[in-house]
Amino acid sequence: EIHYDSEFYDNKNFKKTGNSLNEIELQFLKEIKGKKILHLLCHFGQDSISLSKLGAKVTGVDFSNLAIEKAQNLAKEMETDTRFICSDIYNLPNIHEEKYDLVFSSYGTVGWLPDSNKWAQVISHFLKPGGKFVFAEFHPAIWMFDDAVEKVTSRYFNSDPIIEEEEGTYANKNAAILAKCVTWNHSLSEIFNSLKNSELIVNDFHEYDYSPYNCFKNLYEYEIGKYRFKHHGDKLPMVYSLVAIKK
Repeated sequence: EIHYDSEFYDNKNFKKTGNSLNEIELQFLKEIKGKKILHLLCHFGQDSISLSKLGAKVTGVDFSNLAIEKAQNLAKEMETDTRFICSDIYNLPNIHEEKYDLVFSSYGTVGWLPDSNKWAQVISHFLKPGGKFVFAEFHPAIWMFDDAVEKVTSRYFNSDPIIEEEEGTYANKNAAILAKCVTWNHSLSEIFNSLKNSELIVNDFHEYDYSPYNCFKNLYEYEIGKYRFKHHGDKLPMVYSLVAIKK
């Protein structure tokens, strides 16, 4: 509820523009009209609906009942035919049989999943031969630091879960929420090898020195829609993107 109503997600403006996608991922989402797209970890559906507005036939998946309910209502209000499935990503092959031209996932997704090999297997399972996986994600270097991005507190490599107590939420830092978060940091080599193990070959890869979201502490907007840490500037990689093709 807090995310849905937040200024961060700005549903009021989204309903007017019909687009929540960023420049980073849009460059890989051209000519998708009529294509079947599976959007993994879709939250309450803004990006799924945006892909529908671009002419794709989209199915979004998330494991939160409330998020899926919100997504369905939002799609209906915005008059798109976007479909949504409530499921744990790892369990999706057991309940859903369709194949897709493109699988999409972005920003703050794979870190919630402990096993990147199983994640890649799910992606490969749903892609048609020659199908494309488009992925944009926060850089694993960022998750090594504390919230203020001043001290290194976690390993770059995925050896143990990262367990943190968090007040508020990235979408509303003053929200009356106290939660224990459990995440996993997946190094770039781990991601690449997991995809390769599932016959997904990366043919495009980029790293970026900014975030398209004001979702960390101590950020400043140096260009419209582009944020960096005040005390690090352009020194840290903040996001990466990749495209992988199924053999």
